Amino acid sequence: MVVAAASTPFSLSSVAFTRRRDFRRFSLPRASASLSQEAPPLLRAAHHTVDAYVKSGMVIGLGSGEASDMAIRYLGQQLRSGSLEDVVGVPMSARSASEAAKYGIPLKHFREDFQIDFAFHDADAVEENTLIAVIGRRRRSQEDDYILRQKSIVKAADEAVFIIKEEQYKAELEGSIPVLVQSLNWLAIAEEIDDLYLGDAEPCAYVEKVWRRASVGDAGPLGGDFPIVTSDGHNILDVIFTTPIPSLASVAKSLETIDGVVDHGLITKTRCTVVIGGKNEVRTVTLQTSAVEGGV
Repeated sequence: MVVAAASTPFSLSSVAFTRRRDFRRFSLPRASASLSQEAPPLLRAAHHTVDAYVKSGMVIGLGSGEASDMAIRYLGQQLRSGSLEDVVGVPMSARSASEAAKYGIPLKHFREDFQIDFAFHDADAVEENTLIAVIGRRRRSQEDDYILRQKSIVKAADEAVFIIKEEQYKAELEGSIPVLVQSLNWLAIAEEIDDLYLGDAEPCAYVEKVWRRASVGDAGPLGGDFPIVTSDGHNILDVIFTTPIPSLASVAKSLETIDGVVDHGLITKTRCTVVIGGKNEVRTVTLQTSAVEGGV
């Protein structure tokens, strides 16, 4: 049983990479200035994430998005002040790589054999109790090519935090789920996804439309003349739910049965915490479970 318990084009070095296993604690105080209640909720959540989870000597997956940008900047400040040392970042996108380089965080390219101690990332939404996160909804076009990398780094990390606003944490989410599919037969895959949620066998939620994501603007269901093709040759389908989804786990499982679906923007992870920036406080919710199917 899963229980969520409240408690929270870039160039990188190709030098051989090894994990630092001993996280050192220094007597030097962390240079965390107390943020006032007037500070933006996401900023307070980002600072809390770095203060509470990052230790010297760690290998950190650096997320992408507004909250992750804030956490990266603060992490850079901590390194410059000497409050943290020997932290290496593994960026999830060109955006996070650029931000980290700007603030002096040493970087390494991600490889499948990496052991990552901790990762933080933005989420578009997080399902209450299960802490299944939705990532990859359209925010910036340059982020579209990084969904697989973001998911791989989060899953590779020993522990992960999603940094979100209060309104992004709720049960029975609605909205889009990005799905990466083989580009040659994307239309047949889209029709199969549409049929899956319109059928009578086991309705779980209603899909209003399945659109191929365009590289420029809103080009309609077919993605226009310039649909997104990722560096791996995949199209992205936005599967848009217009009624609450009773179970994101069921959606993930059903999508994975469809031939031609490469992956999707749903992340299930066992050692996972959500840091929620609320108007009056920052709170954390941690997943407590002995086993989660498909989790890490």
